[in-house]
Amino acid sequence: MSVDVQAKAGKTRLRLWLKLLKTSNAVETALRDRLRTEFGTTLPRFDVMAALARSPEGLKMSELSRRLRVSNGNVTGIVDRLEVEGHAERHAVAGDRRAMEVRLTGKGRAHFDTLATAHEAWVNELMGAITEAEAARIMEDLDSVARDLEEKR
Repeated sequence: MSVDVQAKAGKTRLRLWLKLLKTSNAVETALRDRLRTEFGTTLPRFDVMAALARSPEGLKMSELSRRLRVSNGNVTGIVDRLEVEGHAERHAVAGDRRAMEVRLTGKGRAHFDTLATAHEAWVNELMGAITEAEAARIMEDLDSVARDLEEKR
C-alpha cells in the first residue's frame, strides 16, 4: 500500500473514531436526559441496577465497582440511595467482616424492569437510522477491532 493510501486510510479511521465518540456522547446525553425527566433517576443509578439485575444472587461492593469501572465511593453513594428507596439491600459476606454484598429487592427488580424496557425502546429509537443488518455488521467490525486490541496487549 502506498504512503498516500495509508495516510488517507489513517485520516478516515481518525474521522471514524471521532464520529463514534460524538455519536456515543449524543446517545448517552439523550439517555441521561430521558432517565432524569421521565423517571427522576440517573444513568449511573441505572448502570448499578443493571449490574445487580444481571447478578440476582448479589455482588460484593468491590466487584460491583470493578464491573462498572468506578470507585468504591461512587458505588457506595448510589447503593446508599437505592437502599433508602427500598430498591437494594446489603448483607454482610460470611467469613469477611469488611465485605458487603448488595442485591436488588423485589421492588428494585420491578423498578429496573420498567427502566430497562424504556431504555431499550429509547436506544432503538435513537439508533433507528441503522438497520438491523447494518447494526450486526457494525458490531462484527467493532468486535474485530476489540480482538485486535486484545491481541496487542
